[in-house]
Amino acid sequence: MMDWTDRHCRRFHRVMSRRALLYTEMVTTGAVIHGDRRRILGYSPQEHPVAVQLGGSEPADLAQAARIAEDEGYAEVNLNVGCPSDRVQDGRFGACLMREPALVGEAVAAMKAAVAVPVTVKCRIGVDEQDPEEALDRLADAVLSGGADAIIVHARKAWLQGLSPKENRDVPPLDYGRVHRLKLRLPSTPIAINGGLTGLDQCREQLAHVDGVMLGRAAYHDPELLLQVDPALFGEAAPVADAFEAVEAYEPYVAMRLAEGVRLSSITRHMLGLFQGRPGARAFRRHLATQAVKPGAGLDVLRAAVAMVSRQDVAAGRIEAA
Repeated sequence: MMDWTDRHCRRFHRVMSRRALLYTEMVTTGAVIHGDRRRILGYSPQEHPVAVQLGGSEPADLAQAARIAEDEGYAEVNLNVGCPSDRVQDGRFGACLMREPALVGEAVAAMKAAVAVPVTVKCRIGVDEQDPEEALDRLADAVLSGGADAIIVHARKAWLQGLSPKENRDVPPLDYGRVHRLKLRLPSTPIAINGGLTGLDQCREQLAHVDGVMLGRAAYHDPELLLQVDPALFGEAAPVADAFEAVEAYEPYVAMRLAEGVRLSSITRHMLGLFQGRPGARAFRRHLATQAVKPGAGLDVLRAAVAMVSRQDVAAGRIEAA
């Protein structure tokens, strides 16, 4: 989710769920250690609970980056061993580390020694010609030996040769059963599943087999899914009644960032998935896409876009969906 789940996105998503654990976009150890920490690791206190996702392969660097993230107040440090992009392969991190489970275990041990917050690992079921049965078990055993507190598994292989990063999100077949078997083998280890999940009914089905579910692009492209998380999975009322209230609750944050010089489009680009399939949704997206990019665009642009959506139809649609 690089370049997607930035602080503006996370702050908006938090408006719709108090309980979902939010993750940062993956940030590299080099950026955390040597870069502009305020820009890279900055977040709003209201985002909590929020975890930082790190990319790297050097145990000492990962330990240092984890310590910095803990000092910044993050609730969890997650090591990404699942991203298949060319950029991460060139840097020897992400999914290519599935081939080096011992190194990943060493990295986790170094991070655990450096911080008190949970250290988790996100991985694939394997890469390229690896046997997923063997590859996932080896990786899981290595990170648990290092002290990992939980494992999140994207239930697809990553093909580092022959498929683009985009294709790696859809082309390799899903194998939820492989993740379920990992949970059966490691009953005391928290295991979460990721990949291809697009609705809360699917999430509930998975929770019969594993301990948690992770939604990525589904929640980004249809953020109203998050309005169902607290009621459906935690038995609690959602923080707001609908997407309209979510936008209203988000407005003070938008106003604050605008006053700091942030462009409106940098914030509203994460909101384009709202009101999917509802009368006026296309006009909402078009207005934001064309007007929010203009210099000086402010809250009036966002409000005008929302006004193009039918409130009555949206409310009825959400009730029927529930």
